Amino acid sequence: MGSHQVIANYESLSTLTAQMREAAVRGEWENLIELEQQCRQYVAAMKQADASTTLDEPSRQRKVQIIKKILENDADIRSRTVAWMGQLQRVMQSNRQEQRLQQAYGG
Repeated sequence: MGSHQVIANYESLSTLTAQMREAAVRGEWENLIELEQQCRQYVAAMKQADASTTLDEPSRQRKVQIIKKILENDADIRSRTVAWMGQLQRVMQSNRQEQRLQQAYGG
């Protein structure tokens, strides 16, 4: 596989992580999960080609730029999912407390 294909793969991965980020921004958690599964499969397929291809300096620099964008998307996704999970945990705790009160006082 040539360097052009490796860069195209990274650009496609960057596009996919941008879609994941947008799903997280919109709170579309099911869509985010589906995209994350696609991302994992894509990365697994890319690994061998990436390891066996030597890039020239301009291609290597472009790859680094793309990876930085992917990492920015990942950081934003993580911050949003951590916040969502915190909210979900608070709701679950509140529900448990409500159930205990109902059990204790016959609600």
